Amino acid sequence: MLNSKVASLLKDKVNTISGDHQNTILVGPIRLPVNLDGKTVVFQWYNWLSVEDKDITLEELIKKLPSMELAAGQQSSVLVYGDFEHAADTIIRMHSICHTGDIFGSKRCDCGYQLHQSMKMIVENGSGALFYLADHEGRGIGLFSKSMAYLLQEQGMDTVEANLALGYADDTRNYDEAISVLGFLRELPVKLITNNPKKLNALKAAGMNVTGRVPLWGDVSEFNAKYLQTKVARSGHFAQPEGMLNEYA
Repeated sequence: MLNSKVASLLKDKVNTISGDHQNTILVGPIRLPVNLDGKTVVFQWYNWLSVEDKDITLEELIKKLPSMELAAGQQSSVLVYGDFEHAADTIIRMHSICHTGDIFGSKRCDCGYQLHQSMKMIVENGSGALFYLADHEGRGIGLFSKSMAYLLQEQGMDTVEANLALGYADDTRNYDEAISVLGFLRELPVKLITNNPKKLNALKAAGMNVTGRVPLWGDVSEFNAKYLQTKVARSGHFAQPEGMLNEYA
């Protein structure tokens, strides 16, 4: 059984803390290299989840994860700059929340870099909007499941394989709400800051007036090279500039 195999990979780093009315499932430690004032510092990251079923096994918890909708408990927002409604040339970023990258500066991904770089790009452009999508953690699986996926990656899986092993699709994100807000704020054309054709296609399919995209590559390191390669090879992202990942291949 897949759940049993995944549980065996995770068991040494998943602990149960007993409480009077519910238990706390603690996942970790997870190696988290962090960009701290330009220096890479390695922290150990833990994540936890409270469960009312005090007798639930790790295999049963893994089986239930996709139905628990762990990413749905937060609200999204949009950061608008300049005359977004009327500007002739404006750019937008649909940014999926990344607790580890956006907040801690984790170098396991490029999310923190993309967040701050896209804000700079919007300001330099003179107008634009950053949509911060809070129910997109871990491509829609939630923070707790993402921590388990990280541990599976430390066992050799790539990001797609880890999500699939936990019972999720590769990418469960939905952009319908953000697209409706965009349509309310602006009817004129926009360009999308992204390396992800799925975001571009979602906007086009919803009838948004998208005239093109702006690439957003950078902050490549030994810690996220495989992650970025997987984005292109497994998730269909546009290819990075030639040679960007060669030294880490």
